[in-house]
Amino acid sequence: MTSLNIAVAGAGAFGVKHLEGLSRIDGVRVVSVVGRVLETTRAVATRFGVDHVTTSLEEALARKDVDAVILATPTQLHASQAIACLAAGKHVEVEIPIADSLADAEALVEMQKKTGLVAMGGHTRRFNPSHQYVRRKIVAGELAIQHLVTQTFFFRRTNMNAAGQPRSWTDHLLWHHAAHTIDLFTYQTGGHIVSAHAEQGPMHPELGIAMDMSIQLKASTGALCTLALSFNNDGPLGTVFRYICDRGTFVASYDDLADGKGAPVDVSKVDVSMNGIELQDREFVAAIREGREPNSSVAQVLPTYRTMDQLERQLQQGATLGV
Repeated sequence: MTSLNIAVAGAGAFGVKHLEGLSRIDGVRVVSVVGRVLETTRAVATRFGVDHVTTSLEEALARKDVDAVILATPTQLHASQAIACLAAGKHVEVEIPIADSLADAEALVEMQKKTGLVAMGGHTRRFNPSHQYVRRKIVAGELAIQHLVTQTFFFRRTNMNAAGQPRSWTDHLLWHHAAHTIDLFTYQTGGHIVSAHAEQGPMHPELGIAMDMSIQLKASTGALCTLALSFNNDGPLGTVFRYICDRGTFVASYDDLADGKGAPVDVSKVDVSMNGIELQDREFVAAIREGREPNSSVAQVLPTYRTMDQLERQLQQGATLGV
């Protein structure tokens, strides 16, 4: 098997998750790690046995031994960096969200079409064993979603990342965390969004973002989605999905699954790993090797960004009207 050489841009919490996942995929070699701070980036690269370290994505893209790039960089850089990767002839997997505006997401999709390279969004919920288990039952006709109820709760009143380290950029409930649920809802129901509504709470005085948000969706299948998001929750952190179906209820939390009464559901045989990030990376690698469109391609997830754009315009209009 010919080695597939990958550069990982982003040496923070999610860059490390990708490096861990890639280390378990046969025939994959990480040849460059790109980070914001050279010393900390070098420490991460050393941990994974990567020799080349840089603070310049352009330097990594200029390397002839780089076949593909995984971007785990600040949200605001995702679209422009992904387009730069494609322009340099590199396949690219860009962490969620693929862009923080509809226009940028559309530009990325157009660049993928122009180059014909693999461009994939990091919409991990499509790959978690818990959600795969439910999807297989849906595809088999064993059940249909009636209502997806999701809680995405964090306690981030300061600008910190998932590892509790200071961030150089600001996270966003709509243009990041809601993207997971909106995409998953349409993916699992097999429909498209016919109605969408959002409300947001007070803006943080320093971060300039809403710290609480409520989103309601309806799919063309008739299914509903109710999504609550908060950076103010002083309690259990993360996202929990409750699938209320016509035949059964399931509760998914990342890679784990339980039934509606809390009894664990064994998802250990759903895929080759119990790690959603690793499975996402495996799909990226497989799509490149097989010359096909990946699950969660930038084109497939584009409708999610159209919905977020619609919701953002609603929220902006509400702010203008003072409601």
